[in-house]
Amino acid sequence: MDEEGFRKHLKRGGRSPNAVERCLRYTTEFQRYLDEHPGNADLGEADGQDLESFVAWLERKPKASAKAHLWALRYYYDFTQNGDMSRIAAALRQERIRRTAFALAGFRGVGPGHVSKLEELGIRNVDQMLKAGRTQADRKALSTKTGIPVGKILEIVLLSDLARIPGIRGVRARLFYDAGVDTVAEMARWDPEELGALLTAFVEQGDFDGIAPLPKEIAFSIATARQLPAVVDY
Repeated sequence: MDEEGFRKHLKRGGRSPNAVERCLRYTTEFQRYLDEHPGNADLGEADGQDLESFVAWLERKPKASAKAHLWALRYYYDFTQNGDMSRIAAALRQERIRRTAFALAGFRGVGPGHVSKLEELGIRNVDQMLKAGRTQADRKALSTKTGIPVGKILEIVLLSDLARIPGIRGVRARLFYDAGVDTVAEMARWDPEELGALLTAFVEQGDFDGIAPLPKEIAFSIATARQLPAVVDY
């Protein structure tokens, strides 16, 4: 990192001395993370997946937030004129400001009729679904109230569990689920290369409308799954 150049860039932008030091510290922490984790990228070579992995690592503890680090890294990538990484850092930070949970309607294979019935009970997103369907008794009660088969309730809970992993949303969650990797705990047990081979074969040999994740995506998903606590009783 060109620390002196970055420092001057921040000062020209009107950042206070305290803000300058915080930006430098948080950026250095990202570089240290890159040095200590697989891939051996540096700040200039890092991509969006590296940044998402860093964020998941920072937020592995309950209520931890990467907002301050993303704030600093946006400034750093503005300084290096890496527009893609600057936009990714800004988007990830904005997500943490909004704290918008993924909507159930965004899952592939979850019909609008089922979504509507759950919405009538105030269950619209994955956070609400995980809370409402946490136990077998909860899921049975939801089935009784909505008329949705308990097996379908469990499927939506499983998809919601997978969606706790950044980057696994509508299509990706459906791919993992259909391939049999249907919980965070199951994801955590896989070797990245073996899971990549499974997903590639599943897509190529079946009729799934989509593409298999890249090796780096799979490695990130597994690493994140290993850090997430269990929130559902299966």
